[in-house]
Amino acid sequence: MVSRPAPASAALPPMAGDDAPPGFDAFGRAVLEDVRDAVFLQDAASVLRWANPAARTLTGDIEPKLHPVAETLTTGAAPRAGGSATQAPAGQLFGHVEVAGHRHPARVRALPGGWHAWTVPSLDEARTERVDVPQRRVSDFLAEAGPRLAAARGRHGTARVIAEIAAAALAETVFVLLPTTRGRWEWWSCENPSAHGHGRIRRVPTQVAPVLAATFGATGRPRPVPVPAAEVATLPSVVADRFAGHAEVTVVSLGPSVSAGVTGALLLGRRADPEFGGEQDRAVVEFAKASGTALANAQRYARQEEATRGLETTLRPADPPELDGARFETWYEPAAGVLTVGGDFYDVLPHDDGSAFLVLGDICGKGAEAAALTGRVRHALTALAMVERDGRTLLRLLNELLIAGGSSRFATLVLGTATPSEGGVDLTLASGGHPAPLIVRHAGGVEEVTVPGTLVGISPQARFAEARVRLGPGDLCLLYTDGITEARNRHDPSELFGDDRLRAVLTAAAGQPAREVVRRLRQAVRDWLGSSAHDDIAVLAVECAD
Repeated sequence: MVSRPAPASAALPPMAGDDAPPGFDAFGRAVLEDVRDAVFLQDAASVLRWANPAARTLTGDIEPKLHPVAETLTTGAAPRAGGSATQAPAGQLFGHVEVAGHRHPARVRALPGGWHAWTVPSLDEARTERVDVPQRRVSDFLAEAGPRLAAARGRHGTARVIAEIAAAALAETVFVLLPTTRGRWEWWSCENPSAHGHGRIRRVPTQVAPVLAATFGATGRPRPVPVPAAEVATLPSVVADRFAGHAEVTVVSLGPSVSAGVTGALLLGRRADPEFGGEQDRAVVEFAKASGTALANAQRYARQEEATRGLETTLRPADPPELDGARFETWYEPAAGVLTVGGDFYDVLPHDDGSAFLVLGDICGKGAEAAALTGRVRHALTALAMVERDGRTLLRLLNELLIAGGSSRFATLVLGTATPSEGGVDLTLASGGHPAPLIVRHAGGVEEVTVPGTLVGISPQARFAEARVRLGPGDLCLLYTDGITEARNRHDPSELFGDDRLRAVLTAAAGQPAREVVRRLRQAVRDWLGSSAHDDIAVLAVECAD
């Protein structure tokens, strides 16, 4: 509740009738005119309506602002800054009357009709019976700030939240300064919850701004240090101008430790009395420590995010190349998780003779471990496929490689060669324990390609077989992982999508281009899953172009 300007002049003329609080008569007015305390009357709409002579002397021609800062006290005492208390009548509030940036402690009493009387004790009373506003507890402030700092994301978002929290409790004007590239500082400012700023400025040399420079280099426990007005003036105008007219400007380090890798400073400018009184420095120090930790966490998270995205870039399957006489269509959807890659994969690698090596596989498990082994398998197959085209030999070599690597994980794969020829595409396929490829004929019907083979990476005695099939115009071969057939129903998780539904979808889509066939399959599986979780999914369709 902040007072709004009265619609009348600063003189605040006498009140009468409906303009006065209920029961306010000439006698009451005369009494208030003679008291030495400054008394302000505020109506139910928070408009300041009247002030006695002592109040007008206190404010002069300046419109005061009335700030309640404590809940109604029904019993007990009002705390004082020195630790003692004055007895507070029931139903009384406490607040500040702000005049030109200076806050005067005030008692606030509720009157009939929603009006309030604000009383600022006279100087004589203040000396003998000081009435201080109950001050906010530092622990409460930190408890409120902690979750907001923890929820902030990234360097920019965290710095913005730091400025916003500090401006609401520690100072009227706040700047967060963090070093950036090319000898500059990046800054975030806040003067009230809706007045934010952000930009970059040149760094001020140490000899010009020694206090600020020393704060940037400080480690260990933060310590608020006053910044001389002359040093504030040397800062770029976008910063210096905002601190004009402040009673005090302090700076505190945001670097909790050398190992945290964060340096920075928090500039705080106050016009009025500190929110936490004698506990203000402790509030600033503890908040600076929490802010430095939040920035360090944000920086660590950003590095992890960068490494994760770099890993994903190398592991995520690329779009298949164009091939004369054949078209490829894919669907790749990893299980939900931190990474956007998983244990399922596919690759299509063209050969100089117009054919292409193709593979689709499934590494046991999901998430980061499966993705890492996926990378090893894909890189190994890429290298082996440059010197070897026999599918059975490729699977045997990969089997030996995985066993020699000591991994406890295994893989299922189907791989081979697609060779376009006149009027069709010849496929040579070998499998290592993978679901059988399906042929969707343009004229209708779905055929299974029987390719026996054992899991890859389990036994040195693994055996693999090979099969050949020819695709005519409009025919396609579908390679897929068990993320399709083992998709669980959104209503009954014990019910799987299964082979029969897969064949039904493909049968209904026979004669359609590969893109449409894969689209229908994707839609059918997603409708089956709903919003429930699923395993990694990979699909590679090879179509004989017309």
